[in-house]
Formats: sequence, C-alpha cells, structure tokens
Amino acid sequence: MDNGDADMSNDILNQLAAVLEQRKTAEADSSYVASLYAKGSDAILKKIGEEATEVVMAAKDGECDKVVYETADLWFHTLVLLSHMGLSPDDVLNELGRRFGLSGLEEKASRKPR
Repeated sequence: MDNGDADMSNDILNQLAAVLEQRKTAEADSSYVASLYAKGSDAILKKIGEEATEVVMAAKDGECDKVVYETADLWFHTLVLLSHMGLSPDDVLNELGRRFGLSGLEEKASRKPR
C-alpha cells in the first residue's frame, strides 16, 4: 500500500468515525447506528460477536470476497463500539504503531498480567 492509499484509508476511518459520533445524539429510530447506541453496549457487543463468527465461517469456506465483506461489517461494528466508549480509530492506530517493529513474542511478554 502506498502513502496515498494509507491516507485514503485513514480518511475513510476518520469520516466514518465522525458520522458515528453524530449518530450518538440522533433519535434511535433515525438510523441503525443510533438504534444500536440506544440499546447499549450489550447490543453492540452482540453484533461484534455475530460479525466475528461470520468472518470465521467465510474464511473456513475459503470465500475471499465474503471474508472481505464480513470483515467490513466486523470493523464497522467495532468502530461503533469505540465511539460508544469515547474512543476513536486513532486510538487503535496509535496502539498498532506502538507495536510496529516489535516481535509478537516481545509485545506479548511486555503486557502486564491480568
């Protein structure tokens, strides 16, 4: 991916995040996202679980187009959760940037035990 593609991807995430923020104050019956916010965390988390399962099923079936479609749904609902919790895509991107260049084993070892 060249820098232009990265900028476009970041723009899409930021534009979507802005729309999701606007939906927080919308009437529940005015949009799908507003209705999810009105239902609360449990409804959002349920959708994330459903979408994650659909990604797994599409991957097991070897359906690349469906994996992309279902991953878009999963990312979308994850962005809804981030917004619901007062977070943004930049919070996740910053964490990924922090991890970039670390081996997965080093990163995992640096985590505090739960």
